[in-house]
Amino acid sequence: MLMRTWPSPLGMMTMTGDDAGLTGLWFEGQRHMPDLCGCGDGDCPVFDLTVRWLEDYFSGGRPDVEIPLLLSGTAFQLSVWGQLEKIPYGCTTSYGEIARRLGCQSARAVGLAVGRNPISLIIPCHRVIGSDGRLTGYAGGLWRKEALLRLEGVLPQED
Repeated sequence: MLMRTWPSPLGMMTMTGDDAGLTGLWFEGQRHMPDLCGCGDGDCPVFDLTVRWLEDYFSGGRPDVEIPLLLSGTAFQLSVWGQLEKIPYGCTTSYGEIARRLGCQSARAVGLAVGRNPISLIIPCHRVIGSDGRLTGYAGGLWRKEALLRLEGVLPQED
């Protein structure tokens, strides 16, 4: 597996992957980021696609770059991450709503799976909020979640 970093407007990001696809995308200091000591610095086509996606996203666009994703997790995590991929740009949903869609009794279990999402932004875990509308739990830091939701127009821009 290879690794590459990219300087986003919200801090350094690390991506991992190989010729088959992207396996990870994390902000520096993000909770649940794995130990990447076994990864070599390098380049593969998926990194170039990911950088194009990120540049478009952070410039306020709605990226349409198709990135092959290689997800590894439990069946429950994969089902939660699948629900995250369905949240449209500029929209939010709650942990409880995802739990209801999956027939799960626990919004907390959904929250734990959301927090373990290995591909930030592209699988938009930042679009999940509390049932009361509050910004809660983001492995990359609540300040980043707020900035991402402002970028997408969910929250008003600060003066």
